[in-house]
Amino acid sequence: MTTLTPLYHLAAEQKSAEVTDWSARISWVIGLLVFIALVYWLMRQGWKWRGSLQSGLPELATTPEGFAADEALLRLEGRYHASTTAGQWLDRIVAHGLGARSRAELTLTARGLEVVRPGAADFFIPAAALREARLDQALAGKVLPEGGLLVITWAHGETLIDSGFRSDHAAEHQAWVDAVSRLVGATADDDLTSTSTEGTAR
Repeated sequence: MTTLTPLYHLAAEQKSAEVTDWSARISWVIGLLVFIALVYWLMRQGWKWRGSLQSGLPELATTPEGFAADEALLRLEGRYHASTTAGQWLDRIVAHGLGARSRAELTLTARGLEVVRPGAADFFIPAAALREARLDQALAGKVLPEGGLLVITWAHGETLIDSGFRSDHAAEHQAWVDAVSRLVGATADDDLTSTSTEGTAR
């Protein structure tokens, strides 16, 4: 009989080990949910605060009439990632819906760049507002492989903005850099010619 006693105690210990402290587990789950809700609320408040700081940013331009009939220099389908203050890749701009990531369809013509975003606000960048385009890998905290982002710099009011896009076919990015650069150069030449003509007329 004595030899069976240790086995009995061992079985009892194993059985008691299976008992779950549900009150502690439920408390832990509730605490985790409260923490997640708090983090989400803080992020939302930070987003609103950033938007209020950027309230002075002018409304985005809309696509001009007859744009659809213009000759398209390039088209792109992909994603809009974010916009930041130019040269400050972590300074995200959220005003006027620029902080929302979305699908995007880009059309570049001699008049400028149209950005159509299903589920988010569309906007238009006039050719005169374009400054440059480049390949990059990071914007607004998003890091992609080398050259994975097409970043277009443009002027909006008194603010220079970097907007990041990623084509469904990343090999297209370089063609966009070249096309935007040519358009910026042509626009600058036109402005210089216009200024010279006005000066001669005077």
